[in-house]
Amino acid sequence: MAIKSLIINPGSTSTKIGVFEDENLLFEETLRHSTEEIAQYASIIDQKDFRKNIILDFLKAKNFDVKSFDMIVGRGGLLKPIPGGTYTVSDELLADLKKGVQGQHASNLGGILAREIGDEIGVPSYIVDPVVVDELEPVARLSGMPELPRRSIFHALNQKAVARRYAKEHGVKYEDLNLIVIHLGGGVSVGAHSQGKVVDVNNILDGEGAFSPERAGTVPVGDLVKMCYSGKYTEKEVYKKICGNGGLNAYLHTNDFRDMQKMAEEGDEYAALVRDAFFYQISKDAGAMAAVLNGKVDQIILTGGIAYAPVTRKMLEEKLGWIAPFTVYPGEDELLALAQGGLRVIRGEEAAKEY
Repeated sequence: MAIKSLIINPGSTSTKIGVFEDENLLFEETLRHSTEEIAQYASIIDQKDFRKNIILDFLKAKNFDVKSFDMIVGRGGLLKPIPGGTYTVSDELLADLKKGVQGQHASNLGGILAREIGDEIGVPSYIVDPVVVDELEPVARLSGMPELPRRSIFHALNQKAVARRYAKEHGVKYEDLNLIVIHLGGGVSVGAHSQGKVVDVNNILDGEGAFSPERAGTVPVGDLVKMCYSGKYTEKEVYKKICGNGGLNAYLHTNDFRDMQKMAEEGDEYAALVRDAFFYQISKDAGAMAAVLNGKVDQIILTGGIAYAPVTRKMLEEKLGWIAPFTVYPGEDELLALAQGGLRVIRGEEAAKEY
């Protein structure tokens, strides 16, 4: 009998939902919220009932019986660092989502809404591979400054999903592979996957690794310290330079890779230099991850929106093709990845983890 699931992926100004029957998408919708609607609420948690009612009203308009769902899966939020997997939305997990133990973000609402709707209809609720998935090896945590250990915050949901997809398509276990997965979106994360764990990856939230469309990545630390104490910028302004206004935004005043590529193709030498530096830095990060894996890499996987551009594979393969063959899974199908995480538990393929 087919398993029906409701998938909830909240963003800052929208809530994406998907209704699945096993892995088949019946329908999806991006429910958009205006600035005025969001502004009515003092905090993200205060938006819970507003977003819940919009979801239920949409399902009702689709003549879909909420009580027919077998599980509800929400996007995981900024929890404590946890290993990858599918987690039951327990009381403790729910409390930490509401508290925002690593910050307030719309994704925190995913598990909260899943639990509430699941409880009302008597079915289990889960989250899957939140951004705080942390499987770093102890040696990867040392940064050189004891007060500032390296942290694992990255595109865990999509990185894990494409790694599992590659394994399934090639008839092998994810746990038996060594992979380098490169997610190229608003942020860029480069992960070393070994035996089913992401043993090293750059922290995309606070600026580590290659620059991206919106983030500065690793910058000269001494000069950054001088900037912070120059008196020219507030803490908030410096952080915005690192996360939001960094990368392509800083160099070319656009966060759209396609704009940069068009400028480069039309003869803009500066845009071409920025593009080349973008792929140069990503290649350096991937080379470092090859060293983490002792040079034994089965495949390099490209994913995220920028992976749609043919130039992406071309330029990265020129730099990295000597390490391993390439596979490209462009985009990020988060709704399906969340559904698959819940299905693995419901089907008994893996046990739900407890937070």
